Amino acid sequence: MKQLLDKYLVRLTSLGESERQAILGELTIKVYAKGTVLLEQGEPSDKCWFVLRGCVRQYSLDEEGRESTSAFYTEEQAIAGFDRGNPEEGSAWSLTCLEECVLVVGDFSAEPDMFGRHAQLESMTRRMMEEHLGRMQREFAAFIASTPEERYRMMLRQRPDLRERVPQHQLASYLGMTPESLSRIKKRIADS
Repeated sequence: MKQLLDKYLVRLTSLGESERQAILGELTIKVYAKGTVLLEQGEPSDKCWFVLRGCVRQYSLDEEGRESTSAFYTEEQAIAGFDRGNPEEGSAWSLTCLEECVLVVGDFSAEPDMFGRHAQLESMTRRMMEEHLGRMQREFAAFIASTPEERYRMMLRQRPDLRERVPQHQLASYLGMTPESLSRIKKRIADS
């Protein structure tokens, strides 16, 4: 699993082999069982994760208890809360493992020390987050401008694995529709 992380270090830094191995040696990699809650909505968030294997769902509950799925994180995707400026409010969402997951676990309080010892690591992290935010902005703009069927077709093109990995009601929530609407769209596409 650390080979995957080394790929990012090679691509996004100019670190030598010994520095990369030192960084990889400091990282914490954990295995989480399916159903593990990494973060509850309302809890303060002091961790970030990088998915080596598995699928993590990000969702929130409204005041009436309805779930709204906002993201699925799969292999080679980072999960980080950008709302750390007001920690007493807690997280706006929950994070749950939909499969057994292998994750790199980062602690925000350890970041300054690690970045101080490995200056290029901060630059690499920033570049990864910039790529992630750019992708999220493009996906959000496309989501807003598309019909439910177009959203489903786009998901099939960009992230076809979600169809098999995610329960239909969660996938429907992520696509902004009811499970019944998603069933009708799937049937219409299969019949065409």
